[in-house]
Amino acid sequence: MDYNSSDTVPGPRAEDHLPHTAQAAAKIVIVGGFGVGKTTMVGSVSEIRPLTTEETMTQAGIGVDDDYGSDSKTATTVAMDFGRISVTEQLVLYLFGTPGQERFWFLWNGLFEGALGAVVLLDTRRLEVSFDVIGRLEERGVPFVVAVNSFPDAPRHLVEELRAALDLSPEIPIVECDVRRRASSRDVLMTLMRFLYALTVRGATV
Repeated sequence: MDYNSSDTVPGPRAEDHLPHTAQAAAKIVIVGGFGVGKTTMVGSVSEIRPLTTEETMTQAGIGVDDDYGSDSKTATTVAMDFGRISVTEQLVLYLFGTPGQERFWFLWNGLFEGALGAVVLLDTRRLEVSFDVIGRLEERGVPFVVAVNSFPDAPRHLVEELRAALDLSPEIPIVECDVRRRASSRDVLMTLMRFLYALTVRGATV
């Protein structure tokens, strides 16, 4: 293709540039079943315009995909969501949201590569969806925290009840959140970072 001298190639927006103070970066994966709020979380907390790969749900998914909440949900992530947040002036987190539909779970392996840790988003109306999600993280040895997304009609459970239902060890943090709110989503990420730091300190003293 021939370009004229007047042709320009658009670059990143000024706000998308990596802060010049950044010295370290970490990859964080946000996982969970269909419709638990992964795309919303990435979008609410990202300081850059998030990359999403949502496609319209069609008749082809009937009988194959999880159709919970399909009356209000018209699109689903088919590859990943991507965002970025600066935790401090020196540390940047790259956020990767996984697809929730089980037929796209084969993509998870690549997204898990190099991940420092993960957030498991939970919908208490469908606890069973999280069993396989948590199992995959445990198989790969990816440290994680559990974030209970607040849905208006979702049943509320005590933390220890959730811990028992999910068969989680006592040290894994379980927190409540509203992924629509940036501050709430950021708090979840900070909980994960504190947990990862505690694991590092524990490993160094063993």
